[in-house]
Amino acid sequence: MDARRRRILHALGITPWVRRHRPSRQAAIGDAVAQSGASTQGSSQRALLNRDPVQPRPAAQAGATPPAAAGESAPSPELLTPPPGEAESTDDITRLDWDELARRVAQCHACDLAETRTQTVFGVGARDADAMIVGEAPGADEDRQGEPFVGRAGKLLDAMLAAIDLSRQKNCYIANILKCRPPNNRDPRPEEVAACFPYLARQIELVAPRAILAVGRIAAQNLLQVTTPIGKLRGRIHRYGPSDIPVVVTYHPAYLLRSPLEKRKAWEDLKLYRRLLQEG
Repeated sequence: MDARRRRILHALGITPWVRRHRPSRQAAIGDAVAQSGASTQGSSQRALLNRDPVQPRPAAQAGATPPAAAGESAPSPELLTPPPGEAESTDDITRLDWDELARRVAQCHACDLAETRTQTVFGVGARDADAMIVGEAPGADEDRQGEPFVGRAGKLLDAMLAAIDLSRQKNCYIANILKCRPPNNRDPRPEEVAACFPYLARQIELVAPRAILAVGRIAAQNLLQVTTPIGKLRGRIHRYGPSDIPVVVTYHPAYLLRSPLEKRKAWEDLKLYRRLLQEG
């Protein structure tokens, strides 16, 4: 490992790992998550559910990557290489306030998506909300309007949230794993997630939500650092970060538009999420 890589890892508070086994096909993003969760404020600690189907874990040490829940596929431990030509340093993201964070995102050129985007999609909603919704990445409509979840999928998400008394205008915050649209709406690449995830982690830290709703497979897998299929992630309470923020996983509205029979399952997910918010 060269000296430049070691300096970057040291700044992120990461101990270099030497790969001894062949990694899985899906690269891990654990290093980016670990760095971004290192300075979680104590104010984000809230009482968890007494009837939580998953036993709470002890709080992780600062900077530690949260372990996967029982039955979940752990991510590959392969160390990610910072994207070439990275313009932004991530070592101070955990200290940024909302305005500085939004400015940093708008000017970000940490990966190649900066060359193809119309604009970044930072997030929208109440910044002190108990509820936080995490999606995948902007699509064409979001790229044009600069707001997450617009168009048909956005209208369906709004209806889903309204069914449990949530609104992006009043009492929830919505953000994505990526802040830039991948060309042709392809899946995010591991290096893109690694470059962008610290921004989302800081948003979660600033909002300090009572619970997170992960919308769609890619959002859930990247947030929880697993490769488990979404069908197996649903129906259970997961945990994010050193503060053990409860996470509920549900289907993406775009998928529900294509598969309306799955809306019944999504409604069960929403009811579980509502219970977390009410009793958390």
